Amino acid sequence: MSKVLVFLAEGFEEIEALTVVDLCRRAGIETDTVAVSGERVVTGSHRVPVQADVLLAEADFEGADMLVLPGGMPGTRNLEACGPLMERLDAFYREGRCVSAICAAPSIFGHRGYLRGRNACSYPEFEKELEGAKVSRGAVEVSDHVTTSRGMGTALDFGLAIVERFCGKEKAEELAKKVVYLR
Repeated sequence: MSKVLVFLAEGFEEIEALTVVDLCRRAGIETDTVAVSGERVVTGSHRVPVQADVLLAEADFEGADMLVLPGGMPGTRNLEACGPLMERLDAFYREGRCVSAICAAPSIFGHRGYLRGRNACSYPEFEKELEGAKVSRGAVEVSDHVTTSRGMGTALDFGLAIVERFCGKEKAEELAKKVVYLR
């Protein structure tokens, strides 16, 4: 079974994080929310408190197949400021393991050099941060083991792309129908 870790930092965009969690769990993908702040309850950018499954120190990185960074402000800045998370993210990227980010969070990939020569997308105001990327206006860009998406309005596309990676296109299409999403 595949395993996805979705990281929550104070100020994360709730829809972007929880849509991924919901769709992955519906598809049978083991998915943990991971608090990076040291507290299990993390408050999103719209003041919605969410209880994370585990703290960063408890996260099973060895058993994980993908790391997911939701956007939001100041959530994206708080994720990038988390040194232990950035070390794990860099290791995943170097090892060719899957990393994904949506909205403002692809800027972290740009800053870390992951996007050079890749198609990538982000929230429009952060496109300048996608260093070395071929910037796209698509809802989702999948480039090898790196997936990016544009924002809250593309959260379903992003989550379904993750489901497709681990469960196949047919399962993603079946899930889209079940949640009444017309792709």
